Amino acid sequence: MQTQRFAARSERPGFWAIRRWVDHRHRAKRFALAALSLLAVYLPTAVSAASSGSFTAAQAQAGAAVYSQECSVCHGSKLQGGAAPALSGATFGASLKTNYPTAEKLYGFISSQMPVSNPGSLSKTQYEDTLAFILAQNNYPAGSAALDAAHLDTVALLPYPAQNNDAATTNANLEIQNIGISSRMVYGKLPDKASVTITDDMMASPADHPADWLLHGRDYANQRFSPLKEINDGNVKSLTAVALVQTGITSSFETTPIVVNGVMYATTPVVDSKMKIIALHADTGDIIWESTYNVGNFKICCGPVNRGVAVGYGNVYVVTLDARLIALNAATGDVLWNVGVADPTVGYSETMAPQLYKGKVIVGSSGGEWAIRGFVAAYDATTGKQAWRWQSTDPKSFAGGAWQRGGGMVWTTPAVDPERGLLIFSTGNPNPDLYGAGRKGDNLYTDSIVALNVDTGKLAWYYQEVPHDVWDYDAVSNVVLFDVQDTSHKGRGKTIPAAGEAGKTGWFYIVDRRNGKLIRKSQPFVDQSKNMFAQPTKEGVQMLPGANGGAEWSPPAYSPLTHAVYILGMNQLMTFTTGDDPGFQPGSMRLGSSFTNVPKDPIQNGTFTAINVDTGNIAWQYHAAQPLIGGALATAGNLVFMGEGDGYFDAFDATSGKKLWRFNLGAGVNAPPISYSVDGVQYIAVGAGGNFQMGFAYGDTIAIFKLPK
Repeated sequence: MQTQRFAARSERPGFWAIRRWVDHRHRAKRFALAALSLLAVYLPTAVSAASSGSFTAAQAQAGAAVYSQECSVCHGSKLQGGAAPALSGATFGASLKTNYPTAEKLYGFISSQMPVSNPGSLSKTQYEDTLAFILAQNNYPAGSAALDAAHLDTVALLPYPAQNNDAATTNANLEIQNIGISSRMVYGKLPDKASVTITDDMMASPADHPADWLLHGRDYANQRFSPLKEINDGNVKSLTAVALVQTGITSSFETTPIVVNGVMYATTPVVDSKMKIIALHADTGDIIWESTYNVGNFKICCGPVNRGVAVGYGNVYVVTLDARLIALNAATGDVLWNVGVADPTVGYSETMAPQLYKGKVIVGSSGGEWAIRGFVAAYDATTGKQAWRWQSTDPKSFAGGAWQRGGGMVWTTPAVDPERGLLIFSTGNPNPDLYGAGRKGDNLYTDSIVALNVDTGKLAWYYQEVPHDVWDYDAVSNVVLFDVQDTSHKGRGKTIPAAGEAGKTGWFYIVDRRNGKLIRKSQPFVDQSKNMFAQPTKEGVQMLPGANGGAEWSPPAYSPLTHAVYILGMNQLMTFTTGDDPGFQPGSMRLGSSFTNVPKDPIQNGTFTAINVDTGNIAWQYHAAQPLIGGALATAGNLVFMGEGDGYFDAFDATSGKKLWRFNLGAGVNAPPISYSVDGVQYIAVGAGGNFQMGFAYGDTIAIFKLPK
């Protein structure tokens, strides 16, 4: 753990000399061959057994390099598994008898669907070499004939070769789920617990605590608006980096820090099955304590990420990729309790920052590419005992029993309307993502804005953005609460309590939060092709938005001063292609069809858009060279901040959209920024660690900025 601190002076953008940057761009495109019970699956159908030598040693050697760069983050450096199944050892051997009958079908899947961050992006040779490497690591002998994708239907992998006993034992141990194991390091003086205890009254009254960032969205409305204005449109050009905190965990970084009384709490992504929860001084970046959690086996689609903690009642709460909810002492970092939220072996994981409300910790579910059922659940903040659970699929709107594994994940932190007692959030795609024949109906409550009674978990209302989705157009961005002007003839001059969500479809949906009725959809904030709701075909249909959106998980910001919401958008032209749905297989990814980036004349860019919520019209729009993913911050200094995949952290005039400042952090700035003050001095902080889905350069830094004295 290192912290680089700098004198308070103006710096030119792009200060590459002040620290050692590591470009992990090539490592970001991983084989989350996640569904991958996949590489674990071949049945003999034909003439030559792999034991007779169906690949060359040179292929396997070349495949080792590809595997290290593209696959190891999920399957482990020694093929022992982690985010994706083990590709060697007893578990791998046993899986050969279960799923895909031929290597040909397997190759068809991985060459069109993997790496998850950029499907189909590797060459035919790279896919072949990687498979050869996996065979070699499982004691299949090399031969003189090269492995050829055109003839994989002739390659049988049974019987499975005998394995080295020591290696098999090691792999078996690595596959044991490490529940509740953690270690703690203390680096500085521990804070008084009372000073880092956030009460319900504090959470409910953020205006009384302008120096702090107490909740994931700063307030229960998820507005991500700071009332601080020392840093403003007139002086932001002088903003200077004062600390760069290197966490030592280099991977896709999506955390939103929490700040209370000068102490910042943040999480890291997962690398080598380890993630950190960190407490640090918010003004200097000096570490106070860090707790390292050893993550058990997990399955993920979209990177080994965590979006942050919740802090309250003297504790820190965090969820993990192996679907655990953990409480730590906010002053010391000691683990207080650790409970299971769902079963990670069937595809559940947890990536969101929890929400806190009146003594409860509220979490959702991740894992929408697996055949599982989404939920939101509340737990007692003191004991970890479950208080209620709401399931996100309605049996009446799915054909047959498809609702039992119908998706509808809740990826991002809910908003709370205390006046109406509502918990309001967005839900993900139905499952399988891209194949609807087996789940006929509207598939409620997927792709929706949903409100529950926050005390009981009972459904209050919903608005479905995309009925019967077969394009992965799920609603994943945080819901934001605000008031809008009633423009109807009868209600002119009045205000309506509203909720808004930036959809993957490219519209910002605004609903009445009293009843869920649609007030308006915005003008599109990304490109939309005329056939965007066309059914995928075997030949393939090109569409905008692509399966990432629109808006991905990136939380927007809302400014009550401009009445505008600020949204990060993505333009990615993709081809949607139908395929053979293998049906439900426990613990396996189930997409049903495929989507791939268009390689020839590709469209890959982004938009940062200000939308007036009273009209739905675009106030201004910034065009970026790459798709935008991460999150936004608005402040009372007439500023909005957001980051880009090329390493730049940007500040804009909130009213006009003029870019006023930028600073290059050497890795993708793909986390949401925050603002706070310590001893009367305003700071801006943001994580810079790149993004798995987009392949943006990896890093491990929390950057802290302020104005020079």
